[in-house]
Amino acid sequence: MFIQTTPHYYTLLVAFLIFCSMPSILSADTTDDMLVKAALLEVDGHFIAASNALNAALAAASPGEQQKKIEFELDRLNRICQDFSLSQDDLFHALQQSVSGLTTNEFEQWVREGRFDSRVIDGRRWFMRASVANLYFRYPDLYSRRTDGGDRAKLVNAFLASCRAIKQAALSQGSPYVLPKRFDITMTVSAYPDVVSNGQIIRAWLPIPRDYPYQTNFEIVSSSPAVKELAPGDSSIRSAFFEQTAQAGQPAEFKLHYHYTRYGVSFDIDPKRVTPFEGKDPAIDAYTREAPHVVFTPEMRALSQKIGGGENNPALLAKKFYDWIGENVYYSYAIEYSTIRNISDYCRSRGYGDCGQEALFFITLCRLNGIPARWQSGWHTFPGVMSIHDWTEIYLAPYGWVPVDPYMSVMSAHYATSLPLEERHEIRDFYFGGLDQFRMAANDDHSQKLSPPKNWYRSDNVDFQRGELESDSQNIYFNQFSYSFDVKELPAGQTASK
Repeated sequence: MFIQTTPHYYTLLVAFLIFCSMPSILSADTTDDMLVKAALLEVDGHFIAASNALNAALAAASPGEQQKKIEFELDRLNRICQDFSLSQDDLFHALQQSVSGLTTNEFEQWVREGRFDSRVIDGRRWFMRASVANLYFRYPDLYSRRTDGGDRAKLVNAFLASCRAIKQAALSQGSPYVLPKRFDITMTVSAYPDVVSNGQIIRAWLPIPRDYPYQTNFEIVSSSPAVKELAPGDSSIRSAFFEQTAQAGQPAEFKLHYHYTRYGVSFDIDPKRVTPFEGKDPAIDAYTREAPHVVFTPEMRALSQKIGGGENNPALLAKKFYDWIGENVYYSYAIEYSTIRNISDYCRSRGYGDCGQEALFFITLCRLNGIPARWQSGWHTFPGVMSIHDWTEIYLAPYGWVPVDPYMSVMSAHYATSLPLEERHEIRDFYFGGLDQFRMAANDDHSQKLSPPKNWYRSDNVDFQRGELESDSQNIYFNQFSYSFDVKELPAGQTASK
């Protein structure tokens, strides 16, 4: 089903990607060699040796961008260790609390079969921290044995009802944007006490809704501390920027309360009307090219040709990619994006990924075929969901940019099993050109730069949903702060009040 790369090939590829990402900022051959050596050592699981190589490179590096790149590679090793934090005993005990009737022999068989993401780090095997949940996503037949699972049927029934209401309204009103909802949002991000020394300035960026035809009327109700800078509505990565002085023994809290309006979306796409994009608009043409994590590898080209089968109509071809991902990719909680060299190929080669990995996989297949495709991300606030979330848009003339959520294709294929097949397809088909109102979209592209730019490397250098923090002396990583997103739907017509 999937085109696998050999471990040796993958090791060399990773080292090559590291090397190629730095030629403009590296000067000494010995530094080049150290970086390649560190990349090879990390892939082979020799983290102490990789750290030693990077520290040697850092000692030889000139101040500036070269130094920052090496410092990030050092921190990346720590991030990987945080993702792979379960021992085999830890995982077995956690699974005993979740899987009815689990035996030692069965668990050991699952380990041998490679059912769990794991890495050997300095001679010891560690398992990915979300391995319990991912077991059920990748092997849905086990869900019936889950003792701590939720009611999937109720949620998928709600999705189906939402899809039908939005589609019916769009058809009756003759507009793709219908049934607006007004939301009251409070986002809170708190740096833990003493993550930086007393008196240092903590800088924070919180995601906020950007302007779209279907996402409007953003207004701030209150903030604490005061917003220092607000990115423009058309920013590709829209944020509210804050500063606060750290106080010993106290958390540094950043809170933003705002309202915005979001429409349901449903485009009635007629493939006969769709024409290929001819590249005449540079702003749209930018979304047909390779980019970080959107790489036209030989394996991706081969898969594109296999799925496409000679189809040339952009709408029909994109739908083929969307349906294929739904049928052949399973959902999984992801390791941190900043630790992955090529996210789209990571999803392709493994046959599983989270919503953002599925989105970048879809974007890559579309761009390979001249179909403009771009990222969207923020939060999914559908009742019973409440999660950071990523999806996509594709450009189909004459309709313009239309939403596509590859995760919903995966969900309908593998996890909406309480519904008959035709209703599962109804959900799947709606989210190719449609979207529910329960979204907060802060980004319309991935791997973008915040404004003002961070002085330190990002906690997530691909996406922007949980917020970003730093001080004068360091980046403040995800394990050093908490975030929450409180959502209320306002009655029709209600506006912000201080």
